[in-house]
Amino acid sequence: MQSNKILSVFFFFGLLLFLGCKSENSTPPSQSNSAKTAPPTNEPQRVSFNRDSAYIYVAKQVDFGPRVIGSEGHKACKEWLVQQFEQFGATVIEQDFDAKVYTGKTYQATNVIAQYNPATTNRILLAAHWDTRHIADSPISTDRKDEPILGADDGGSGVGVLLELGRQLKTMDLQLGVDIVLFDAEDYGESKDDIKDEAEGAQNRNTWALGSQHWANNLHRSGYKPRYGILLDMVGARNARFPKEQYSTYFAAPVVDKVWNLANKLGYSNYFHNAEGGGVTDDHYFVNTIAEIPMIDIINLPIESENKGFGNHWHTQNDNMDVINKRTLKAVGQVLLELLIKEDAGQL
Repeated sequence: MQSNKILSVFFFFGLLLFLGCKSENSTPPSQSNSAKTAPPTNEPQRVSFNRDSAYIYVAKQVDFGPRVIGSEGHKACKEWLVQQFEQFGATVIEQDFDAKVYTGKTYQATNVIAQYNPATTNRILLAAHWDTRHIADSPISTDRKDEPILGADDGGSGVGVLLELGRQLKTMDLQLGVDIVLFDAEDYGESKDDIKDEAEGAQNRNTWALGSQHWANNLHRSGYKPRYGILLDMVGARNARFPKEQYSTYFAAPVVDKVWNLANKLGYSNYFHNAEGGGVTDDHYFVNTIAEIPMIDIINLPIESENKGFGNHWHTQNDNMDVINKRTLKAVGQVLLELLIKEDAGQL
């Protein structure tokens, strides 16, 4: 009985307090209406990149096995990629082309293009390659050198990050146009260390990145001119190091500065190093030189590496899920996500 009396007293005083607070804090009808019609602020959205989801997307690609052009794994993965982007609300284009590789063979290949807000002209281009290397030809490779690799990092990581971005773009209210392009036939180039002159070097360079070469010569829409592009390549390894790649700074220095400054503000300077890196023949090279779209490359270039300056798993059978680190995926994905949000809000 005593506890019920105490509760009754508390309830009475609580009710008086509630009514008093309500009376003091209530907004007059005229104030309430004016608040509803106040113009929206330019405050950007707050969204967190989901590293677990990105990791799953990398693992799913690896489950298909090597995605070498002409293989069953390649065909199955392409169908899955298209299906995923369609589920994410993108307008998807399958840009088929014949990839004639350095061996003389020709394979059917496909660039997968996912468009968000396709009608707007204010656009950003994000890209990665989705095929994998047909041989484990790293100079430090000793295991199954003539067999294709899984490419969890070299191919899979960049695609995984972009798939997660695509998934999140579906739920975000951005006015900015975003194109995600997955280039095919990037990794079927000829390995050659004994290049004798510039002409031979240029010829050898052209055996790589066949998908981006085709896309740059055959843009998926007439007059396509995004503000800039960002390429992801090998962005999933533990303790990855992303210096400012040389061709990126040559062709698109303002974009490099924008991305690296943002990464520093977000606390990712341990990944995005304020240091010059070497030049890499990658998809961005052909987007810059053929399509004349300023594009940078976020690519892992460790200081200490026995493997031509790349990670020691590069072009080896060790490029599997064991090298993929969720924190690295998060760092790259969060920087890109924040970049899109701030560009949409006019804050960059």
